[in-house]
Amino acid sequence: MNHLFRTITPFLLILNFTIGAQNNAVVIKTLKMADHIYMLEGQGGNIGISVGDEGVLMIDSQFAHVTPKIREAIRALSDKPIKFLVNTHHHGDHSGGNSNIAKGNTTIIAHDNVRWRIEHQEKDALPVITYSDKLHIYLNGEQVLVVHFDNAHTDGDSMLYFTESNVLHTGDVFFHERYPYIDLNSGGSVNGYIDAVKKALILIDEDTKIIPGHGRPSDKKAYQFFLSMLEELRTKILDEIKVGKSEEEVAANTALTKAYDDLGYSWNFISSEKIRRTFYRSLKE
Repeated sequence: MNHLFRTITPFLLILNFTIGAQNNAVVIKTLKMADHIYMLEGQGGNIGISVGDEGVLMIDSQFAHVTPKIREAIRALSDKPIKFLVNTHHHGDHSGGNSNIAKGNTTIIAHDNVRWRIEHQEKDALPVITYSDKLHIYLNGEQVLVVHFDNAHTDGDSMLYFTESNVLHTGDVFFHERYPYIDLNSGGSVNGYIDAVKKALILIDEDTKIIPGHGRPSDKKAYQFFLSMLEELRTKILDEIKVGKSEEEVAANTALTKAYDDLGYSWNFISSEKIRRTFYRSLKE
């Protein structure tokens, strides 16, 4: 697995560069998704929360410096301890608060590759339970299905489906209304990402509430549109590769992504040029 590893990605460099200036301005927003399922918006990936008599299940932990505000938001929902923390993948905007959360005797769960990557970044508070394919967590009156998807956003992606509440947390295998970050240096791939979205769509129905890795809460219709965007870009850029276009030519061809640029899918980290380069590099291999 060493050939896939990079100690730090450009994504984390950019995110951490602005942490100091933004810390005081961070506001944690709590959104109710179902009877006892919530989404927390803050700084970094969206957090999922299940509350009930048996304790709190937390999905992702954002950055370490935001933990006090996150704990305050969780205490407003439940006075029970955080029993489990599941990391959807290893990036710091989803796992950076692990050490703080673990101090409360919380059990951290993630895919095998997430533990490996966090360990090689020399971070503490490693996942203590890992899995390779899928596992089930039984908490607060329902079964939570945790499923791994190969080589999508990274090589360690998990999605969590609350089977009674009908809520899906996608991790970063869904960026709502924006271009996704596909971390090629951490085992991610365009084809794997598209396959993961297709498989997730099989799990859910029209009434499913979706917590995306980034962006506002969503539903199956929006996730299907996201898939159609990915497939359209793949087709267009594969056609460019087949006729011998270079990466620079594809990067400069704004017509390839114009329809989605016009919808505002380009954002401060994944611009339209960057998504064209990402698709080219992944599909060219």
